[in-house]
Amino acid sequence: MADALKLIRGTGDEALRVRNKLIEFNSRHVPNGTYEELNLVLKNDNDEVVAGLNGVMRWNWLDIEILWVSDDARGQGLGRTLLEEAERFARVKECTFIKLNTFSFQAPEFYKKFGYEVIAIIDNAPTGYKHYFYKKDL
Repeated sequence: MADALKLIRGTGDEALRVRNKLIEFNSRHVPNGTYEELNLVLKNDNDEVVAGLNGVMRWNWLDIEILWVSDDARGQGLGRTLLEEAERFARVKECTFIKLNTFSFQAPEFYKKFGYEVIAIIDNAPTGYKHYFYKKDL
């Protein structure tokens, strides 16, 4: 059978199919499985996105995958607004914790201000920097 298979770089649709197949598999093993995406954006008066947060609720936690604020909009509390809204969403969905990751050149100290605790650090990822993993119990 392996001779008939070919390894290729998949498309976005194929990546979604792989994700959905894993969700389907997981749901058979953990019957109360949930999967819900959270995508928040903040726009300026010109309808341009200046900040955003992408996350996924899985079972009993929210995984914040991306939190971004444009350079021009930093220091205005937009990151706080996004993080607080994500936490409200997680509490409504009865999540017991939130997890996220960031790099040393991004904002590791920002998350500590909101009660996130470092659960792991990988040195030299990327080279010369640290990769931080955080968790906040709700």
